[in-house]
Amino acid sequence: MDKNTKVAFLGLGSMGAPMARRVLAAGYPLTVWNRSPARTANFAETAVARTADFARTADLGEATVAGSPAEAVREADVVITMLADPAAVREVVGAFAKSMKPGSVLIDTSTIGPSAVAELAELLPDGVELIDAPVMGSVDRAGSGELLLLVGGNADPVLPLLELFGTVNRTGATGTGAALKLVLINAVVNGVALVGEAMALADSFGLPEAQVRAALERSPLAGLAGRAFADGSYYPIRLAAKDVALATASADLPVAKAVRDRLTAYPAAAEEDLSRIVKYFRV
Repeated sequence: MDKNTKVAFLGLGSMGAPMARRVLAAGYPLTVWNRSPARTANFAETAVARTADFARTADLGEATVAGSPAEAVREADVVITMLADPAAVREVVGAFAKSMKPGSVLIDTSTIGPSAVAELAELLPDGVELIDAPVMGSVDRAGSGELLLLVGGNADPVLPLLELFGTVNRTGATGTGAALKLVLINAVVNGVALVGEAMALADSFGLPEAQVRAALERSPLAGLAGRAFADGSYYPIRLAAKDVALATASADLPVAKAVRDRLTAYPAAAEEDLSRIVKYFRV
């Protein structure tokens, strides 16, 4: 890759927008598309404002806003998708697959599971490479380039681009990154629910919250407790429920099924960060 490599980024949601800003700040010619056009407005100006020190040292260009998925990818050497769920990825990739250039690469960073990745491979024309690279980390880490990328497939040609987003963990063949993401995110979501139950139990004993939190943070559950009480992260409860559902569709996971039932029991909280589920466990 060099700085003449043309990149298309589709999906400018909470995670996609800061990731796309890093591509722009690194100096790559960038075309963006989003289902809601408002998110593409003034994208370049927003990129300068939000990439902080990284942007100040970069050769900033301007992002081109495409009117459709097919238009976005037509001239791209690398296409990156960051979309909400398997249905959205299938719809968007289906809309642009035939427009991709031979020799181009599709990097899907969404959380969709290995079965959906296999379906994407069937949509792509011959000569287009597919890499699955779902990420671990929330919006704050997306902006600072500190995500963990779980990368399946032949990523060698696009490593400089992937490394803009964080640490690359090579997992093997295409689809293995998507599989490992479900393993990890299922453990995290279930663990946050476990911390919520622990706090509910502590409440029943009348233990002070500060005491319990301090003890959790010194225990083997320290990492999960940190996520359960995190500020500045944004992983909506509705997406956590979606990710757990992908896991339970792949294996018999009774604990995960129970957690998903709890995650979907509070529809008014669907857009709140996962950490807020602790509050609902304590009611």
